[in-house]
Amino acid sequence: MDLNVIWNDFIEYLRAEPDIQDAYVKWITGIPFLYIDSDLDKSKVEYLIRKWSARAMRGKRLHSDTIFFRTQASLYVYRHRFYVPQEKMFCCGNLCVDCVRLKQ
Repeated sequence: MDLNVIWNDFIEYLRAEPDIQDAYVKWITGIPFLYIDSDLDKSKVEYLIRKWSARAMRGKRLHSDTIFFRTQASLYVYRHRFYVPQEKMFCCGNLCVDCVRLKQ
């Protein structure tokens, strides 16, 4: 699964919001930092992040994680990532107690 497509959709959804002036992501030492320039308060910005990340992930087996990092005037910085859940998705044949074949 190519996460770049998910990231591009997510950023475009954020940029299309009328109250957000700009949104972009910077990868620093392999960690994605989300920069959002907006005059909205922090709770509304976080709501928009949750809303549009859910929309970008729709139909895929992904999760997202957002952690507030810092703010500077009207610029909000979050550590945001999309990740695949850490659960077994196939049977390995070792008769594990948490085998996917045993799930209802």
